[in-house]
Amino acid sequence: MTVGTPYKLLLAFAIPLLIGNVFQQLYNMVDSVIVGRFVSANALGAIGTTASLQFFFFSLVGGLSVGIGIIVSQYFGANDEKNVKDTIGNATIIIIACSTIMAIAGYFAARPILILLQTDAVILEDAVAYLKVTSIGIICMGLYNGVSGILRALGDSKTPLIFLIFASILNVILDLIFVLVFNWGVVGAGVATAFSQFISAITCIIYAYKSNSYFRIKRENFKINNMIIRKSMRLGIPVALQNALIAFSLIVLQAIVNSYGADFTTAFTVVSRIETLIQQPFMSMGAAVSTYTGQNLGAGKIDRVKKGFNTATTITTIFAISIMLLFWIFTPQIVSIFGKDPTVMKQAVDGLRITSCFYIFLGMIYTTRNVLNGAGDAIFSLFTGIVECIGRVGFAYPLTLIPFMGSYGVFYATGITWLLNGLFSLIRYKKGKWKNINIVKNDI
Repeated sequence: MTVGTPYKLLLAFAIPLLIGNVFQQLYNMVDSVIVGRFVSANALGAIGTTASLQFFFFSLVGGLSVGIGIIVSQYFGANDEKNVKDTIGNATIIIIACSTIMAIAGYFAARPILILLQTDAVILEDAVAYLKVTSIGIICMGLYNGVSGILRALGDSKTPLIFLIFASILNVILDLIFVLVFNWGVVGAGVATAFSQFISAITCIIYAYKSNSYFRIKRENFKINNMIIRKSMRLGIPVALQNALIAFSLIVLQAIVNSYGADFTTAFTVVSRIETLIQQPFMSMGAAVSTYTGQNLGAGKIDRVKKGFNTATTITTIFAISIMLLFWIFTPQIVSIFGKDPTVMKQAVDGLRITSCFYIFLGMIYTTRNVLNGAGDAIFSLFTGIVECIGRVGFAYPLTLIPFMGSYGVFYATGITWLLNGLFSLIRYKKGKWKNINIVKNDI
């Protein structure tokens, strides 16, 4: 990605990644649709109330995967094959160990933490069961995200897509079998998701080994390299803490949502599921920008990074405005996919229209933060996590006390948080500190 027109490179990289991200989100989306329509609205609420907790338990693994990807992209840009392979070998050890620890933590903490969050009694048991099953799947998620992140850092966003599509189709089939035929309810949805993630992880690893020479690592590449471990931790831990803080703010927000009863919890779940899907183009462009930035800084081409940032910002802004208009016109038809309860659907429609007004700032967050991450300015990721945590925790409850907002204050809190974080990220980029960071040359 160090030569050629930025917008062509970014789109060529982001589009396969977008398709893959959309299919990945179909794991949870299909769970929600099938459970919401064929089990019950309460079962849908049970799945939704665990989303922020799943994100929290995966935050450490996800953050370390980002840090590893940054290191690989910069070594790759500098044509340093040995350190690319050493990073992959050490990354394997880090990801397996961290994934296992977080999977165990998620499984055993499921019930106590859901009780602490005031989960409605009518959905508690289903929520506990679903969270336990999906926590086990963290190991598979960690492996897949680690391998696909490295492949993207090497400029290949297409290989992971093939296996993810296959796994997504498998997930739909298993959902239908486990939920409709075996009547396993939310547990069946969770088992289908976990098993599908396992398939995507294993197949992607096997293909990467056979098709990409960088993955043909030897025993010496698995030898603990303290320099690479330090760099992975320096870049990955701030991102992990950022993710953990964001997840914590979502958990607090979920507790406020739960206090309004099962109907509003389900409506919030519907909005969250739709927005998770809508965020995929932002995330895909952000991942493209991160790899683009890492490779170009590794090659010493700062001006190309600036051009890439401007291009990505233009693309995400156009998308944000288009989706906002779409949601204000067709929201009732969109949310009706998840069920028929009129109270739940009305609340979901109103919530989605509120948050869609802030999508421009959401796009700004992904573009700007990923340029900074790709440059190695990972400490700022921790700062954005703090801002997001303070925003959601600080605004959500007070806004719900305002009479004309009421429960909808949680949606306004989310939008305002995006606005603040987007502006802070843009300021950090404009200051230009990221230009002086060099992960490849500094053995930290």
